[in-house]
Amino acid sequence: MSHVVAIDQGTTSSRAIVFDRDMRPVASAQQEFPQHFPASGWVEHDPGDIWASVLATVHGAIGRAGITAAGVAAIGITNQRETTLVWDRLTGEPIHRAIVWQDRRTAGLCARLRAEGHESMVTRKTGLLLDPYFSGTKLAWILDQVPGARARAGRGELLFGTIDTFLIWRLTGGRVHATDATNAARTLLFDIRENRWDAEILGLLDIPAAMLPEVRDCAADFGATDAGLFGRPIPILGVAGDQQAATIGQACFAPGMMKSTYGTGCFALLNTGGELIESRSRLLGTIAYRLDGRTTYALEGSIFIAGAVVQWLRDGLKIIGAAVETRALAEAADPGQDLILVPAFTGLGAPYWNADCRGAIFGLTRNSGPAELARAALESVGFQTLDLLKAMRADWVGAAGGVLRVDGGMAASDWTMQFLADIIGAPVDRPGVTETTALGAAWLAGMQAGLYPDAEGFAQGWTCERRFEPRMDAAERERRHARWQRAVRAAISV
Repeated sequence: MSHVVAIDQGTTSSRAIVFDRDMRPVASAQQEFPQHFPASGWVEHDPGDIWASVLATVHGAIGRAGITAAGVAAIGITNQRETTLVWDRLTGEPIHRAIVWQDRRTAGLCARLRAEGHESMVTRKTGLLLDPYFSGTKLAWILDQVPGARARAGRGELLFGTIDTFLIWRLTGGRVHATDATNAARTLLFDIRENRWDAEILGLLDIPAAMLPEVRDCAADFGATDAGLFGRPIPILGVAGDQQAATIGQACFAPGMMKSTYGTGCFALLNTGGELIESRSRLLGTIAYRLDGRTTYALEGSIFIAGAVVQWLRDGLKIIGAAVETRALAEAADPGQDLILVPAFTGLGAPYWNADCRGAIFGLTRNSGPAELARAALESVGFQTLDLLKAMRADWVGAAGGVLRVDGGMAASDWTMQFLADIIGAPVDRPGVTETTALGAAWLAGMQAGLYPDAEGFAQGWTCERRFEPRMDAAERERRHARWQRAVRAAISV
């Protein structure tokens, strides 16, 4: 048993990657699944699609690796965070489609709770803000809107979980209802100082505690898969939300180390060690990971739209056929045009946290075309990252300077990463193994299984594939960032 399978369940697709004894990816499989948009600002997934895609990709990856389940020492799970499911305790059937982290339907509830003065209490305990992004208000909405759900929850008939919990439940044949500390920390229901579900917040949202999963360390025993799924039981030994898994996969184990992941959204995490920082800049305090009962905290900035802006160019405007085409377009853009695209398609995340803001483009001329739009789309990711880094530096002296480690699909774009280094004024390191989210989950499971080294040994093996050094002068950087901020303020004021 010299291999580990990492399940990486994301927002638009599910993947499974097989890692060998040396933590090298040897085979993978990926499957996209449909997105559902039943109303403006609403985003849903069919849990059946997620489950089917996970099973298919695990079987596919194991087959492509040329092994059987007998060669798999453990499974690690990483997942899209905050996405919310409720299912029947006996049948396992969901009572509603999964409400995705991007969904904004509970903006009104969050506004009411803020007006009633609850946000300071919630933030003190959870590190989070009262925003539709998080699971708690999504869960309350399901209980309120699905007929009979509140009564059934009160009778103990329903279970709540984020995607990791749902997958553990299904994989173990309903024997284990558990999550890890990083996913629990994103629900708006978990006191990250005390490491327990919070009775006061549960009461505020009228959520029965019996619905909630047991919270375990990131590297722990989460049960074993049902023997009928893969031919033999495989232990599930590692779980972490996608951004925390990427932080682990980037070996950001020391306070002050920082990573930024560019997938559908962009998420920057700064390791703050054993200290939970109370942000003055509307960033999030969260759990980076919990190992051997010891909690390590992080400051996090969340951008809702990063890679999704390229999907919009492809699927919405249809000006590209594939993401790789954006580089040539950006390089061909008229340097005399200075378009600014604020991609607030589902509101703005940190440090603005405006659920009602929508996207806008500034600086259009008669000569503006696909090339200028593509450049503005890629640049918007760099500008948003700079906003996060400035907020982190304002919150914690340990965030000053330093290298930014990057991963995710957009990190493969040399043009985008060079602009990122230019606009943040700091080196950007792209790792040798770019599948850092899956690698983090695999390391947790493999380390728990005794197959992989401890954190120190893992960090020593981290390699940089390319470093992007900043080339833009400070005056130009400040001019361009000031113009970006004016555009954001204008978009918010509409």
